[in-house]
Formats: sequence, structure tokens, C-alpha cells
Amino acid sequence: MNLTAEQWRGHAAMLVFSALVAGSFSLGHIVANEIAPSAVNAVRFVLAAIVMGLFVLTGPGFKRAHFQAPWRYLILGGLFGLYFVLMFEGLKTAKPVSAAAVFTLMPMLAAVFGYILLRQITTSRMALALTIAALGALWVIFRADFSAISTLDVGRGEVIYFIGCISHAIYTPMVRKLNRGEGAVTFTFGTLVAGSILLVAVGFSELIATPWAELPAIVWITLGYLVVFSTAASFVLLQYATLRLPSAKVMAYSYLTPTWVILWEAALGNRLPAPLVMLGVGATIVALLVLLKDEAVS
Repeated sequence: MNLTAEQWRGHAAMLVFSALVAGSFSLGHIVANEIAPSAVNAVRFVLAAIVMGLFVLTGPGFKRAHFQAPWRYLILGGLFGLYFVLMFEGLKTAKPVSAAAVFTLMPMLAAVFGYILLRQITTSRMALALTIAALGALWVIFRADFSAISTLDVGRGEVIYFIGCISHAIYTPMVRKLNRGEGAVTFTFGTLVAGSILLVAVGFSELIATPWAELPAIVWITLGYLVVFSTAASFVLLQYATLRLPSAKVMAYSYLTPTWVILWEAALGNRLPAPLVMLGVGATIVALLVLLKDEAVS
């Protein structure tokens, strides 16, 4: 591929992003029934905002111009906060690999919203990749069961998470639309602060009711991972890549998520999907390779 240095960096950022995001599926499924989704994500956003604020202080520093039109951050923080809350709500019942398959539907959604908001055009190669990935994702979501497909027997958790994925898909082109030249770290900090305010307001009763001192260690381990890797680091990587690649191509890396999740599940000693289901995972990898060959859209 004849890529510029900036495009290469964008692709590298999304490769790391996909691996980090995958961990939140496996760990999130473990703790989803241990703590309210709004509570864990409120704490997650607050702590991540603190971490990101330290990055800004030790790096580019804060400037008044960074916080012009703060409503932009409220929109972005609301979209991403909603995504994470619905993700954890869905993981109460959805299996990690199945939820990751739902995640792979986001490039198609991102392509739609990328056109609506930015007039980014989807090429024929992109359309082919999106179709292959969607079919693979549906194969996994329906557990490679034709009877489940014929009756549209989808789990409640998968439906809830799909609604969250719509929010995430809107978020991706909105970053480019609302960014006014702020760096990825500073812009991420503003988004996290706004998301923290919204999540604390919405989940205040759950925050107060949660027996924090009695939570098992895995909850705190997961929270630490979510704050440092799956929130702060992934926010920066996603926004960095979004400013350098088309929305649909950025989200194309979600095609790798089921594969990463399978590796996470294997590392955690959990049972892997049936061989027939793995065919759907393979289709998402094929879709990624097809899509990444097309660099005509910018």
C-alpha cells in the first residue's frame, strides 16, 4: 500500500487499539454482574480523566483555546459514555466472542454516519468488505445456527450492545467534525471530563449504593485495565487515527476484535467457540484485508 507516514501511524494506532479493546470484552464479561454498568463506567471515566489530565500537564499543557465550545465535549462524552454503559449491560448475558462479533458491525454503521456527517464516500471495495464482515458477524451472533437465523433468535445482551455500537459509530465521524485543531491527548481529556460529568449525574444512585469495599479483586483489576488501557490509551489511539484515516477505515480494525477476544479467552482458560462459529471470525479477518487494500478514500 502506498501510504503516507501519517496514514501508517494511523493504522498502527488502530492495531494496538483493537487489541486493547478486546481485553475489555473478556474482563467485562467476568465482572458485568458484580457491579452496575453506570457505576463502574462513572469511576472509569473519572479516573481516566485524571490520568489523561496528567498526560496533558506533562506534555502540551492546557490552553484556553482547547476548551472553546465545550458543548462539543458533552456530545462526544455522552456518545462514548452511552456506548460503554450499554456494553457492560449487554455483557451481563452476551458471551465475549459474540459481543465482539456485534462490535464488527460498527464499520458498516460508521460508513453510514461518515457519509451523513462528513460526506465520506464508501467505495465498491469498502462495500464488499463491509458485507463480508457483516455476514461473518451475523454467523457468530447467531451461533452458526440456521434455526436461530430463521427465527431471528438473538440474545438480549447482543441487542443491548448493538444499540451501544450505534452510539460508538456516530462518535467516530463526530470526532473529526467537532475537532478544531486540538491534539489527540487534549481532545481526549475534554471528552473524558464531559463523559465523567454525565455518567456521575446519571449513575449517582448506583455509585452510592455500590459496596466498594466488598467488591472482589477481579473488579478492581478490571477497573484498572479499563482506566489505563481500554479508556485513556484507546481514546488517544482512536482520536489519533480518526484524524488521519476515513471513519469506515478506522472502524475496520474492529474486525480484528473477535480474534483478539479469542486469544484473551484462551489466555484466561475459557472455552473457545465451536469450529463452525470460527468460520464467521475468519470472515471478519478477510474483510479487514480487503478493506485495507483500498486507500483511495481520505
